[in-house]
Amino acid sequence: MKMLMFDTEHFWFDTFDKGLENVDDIQKEEEIENTAVAFIHVEKEDEEKERKVAKSAVANLKWYLNKVNKEKIVLHSFAHLSSSKSSPEFAADIISAVGEKLENKGITVHTTPFGYFSEFSIHVRGESLAKVFKEI
Repeated sequence: MKMLMFDTEHFWFDTFDKGLENVDDIQKEEEIENTAVAFIHVEKEDEEKERKVAKSAVANLKWYLNKVNKEKIVLHSFAHLSSSKSSPEFAADIISAVGEKLENKGITVHTTPFGYFSEFSIHVRGESLAKVFKEI
């Protein structure tokens, strides 16, 4: 798994086009203020170590939220950080599991619709920690 995390003043998205045929039809537009955003890429090799990857993702996201002093996060599936890709079903399941674990820890989680290309606008802060890449 690879994660690109941002400390943002705002993140806005609008579903643009369905990228996977087997996902529900969704039209969603949302703007979230003062949030962290994580672009998450789930890799093929993650399928062999699902529990470890999910646990590490949650730990890294909690660490990041603490560093940037945020209590909410947007999880966005972003299959462009590696040439290795898991199955779409596995990626959707693990991102959902990570979101649930974060919510169980009192974090507000927003998730962009999986399987969609979205138009988005992001205002990332300028500090060094405002942009962090993690490989799990």
